[in-house]
Amino acid sequence: MGVSYQSVLWNKHKKTYDKWIVIGMLLYLISFIGITVVTNAETSIETLIIRAFGTLAIVLLHIILSIGPLTRLYPRLLPILYNRRHLGVSMFIAALIHGGFSLFQFHSLGNVNPIYALFTSNMEYTSLTNFPFQVLGFFALTIFFLMAATSHDFWLQNLSPKTWKRLHMLVYVAYILVVLHVFLGAFQQQPSVTVIAFLGLGFLTIASLHIKTAFKEVKVDNSKATHEEEGWEYVCDIQEIPEDRAKIFVVGNERVAVFKYDNKLSAIANVCKHQGGPLGEGKVIDGCVTCPWHGYQYLPHNGQSPPPFTEKVATYRLKNKNNSVYILPEALEEGTEVEPVTF
Repeated sequence: MGVSYQSVLWNKHKKTYDKWIVIGMLLYLISFIGITVVTNAETSIETLIIRAFGTLAIVLLHIILSIGPLTRLYPRLLPILYNRRHLGVSMFIAALIHGGFSLFQFHSLGNVNPIYALFTSNMEYTSLTNFPFQVLGFFALTIFFLMAATSHDFWLQNLSPKTWKRLHMLVYVAYILVVLHVFLGAFQQQPSVTVIAFLGLGFLTIASLHIKTAFKEVKVDNSKATHEEEGWEYVCDIQEIPEDRAKIFVVGNERVAVFKYDNKLSAIANVCKHQGGPLGEGKVIDGCVTCPWHGYQYLPHNGQSPPPFTEKVATYRLKNKNNSVYILPEALEEGTEVEPVTF
């Protein structure tokens, strides 16, 4: 991110990831179309496409929203997080096909602009049961477009990671819009217990995973260093930190990762500069702290990415007192070199 950009840097992992995305989407579409043809042969091609790609987009959206908490709870699943943005773009394409065919079938055959017709064909905006559910889908699709259009690291760098993250957190707003869109559409057109049950199960699954992850994160936030003499705060005993790994503690209201490697200790800020990944959940590989989300690396003794990369994180001073680790809570300037503590 800190050197140069390419439209898409295809490596072995990305090719494998995308291959399984395409295979999964094709299998779903073939299965859905086959089942629909057998059970309801009178379904028109347009309706079949609308339903097939609409349900595919919803399934992909639930998978996308589950990946984050699942990888925090079960680190062995981290490889599926690596190119989650590819899955998000694939979901947007499916949603766009669904929305495009819906707009054509229901709003493009008259003399009125289709977008204008979408907002004016049903004006019962104050009605709960007859609310124009297609409008909700339009706004959700708009959010998905913004996320897909800004998924490249070019936008991440130029919007700033914080702004980029806030923009992509709108996926939860889009999810609520999608749930209401599908629920109201199913209720108004063809009331279906199956659709309502599917949405309910999906919502409960996502909510449960996020709540469980939140409880895990609270435990980390409760792992606070305790005050000691001369401003130093006790962190833990050295043996509590796994080799080539870190323990995360809250120091001065900030999460800090204390790494143990090569009989040395170093402390850096826990947040990766790329997408805010938890550096303390990564490990030291080839002498570098490696973010578990996308593999961004930092030298533990100075918080700098190895050349030619330019990202930097804050560092902290440590001391070893009878195999007990102490830290000064004041963060040093990003990229400041600190002599590692030996033991």
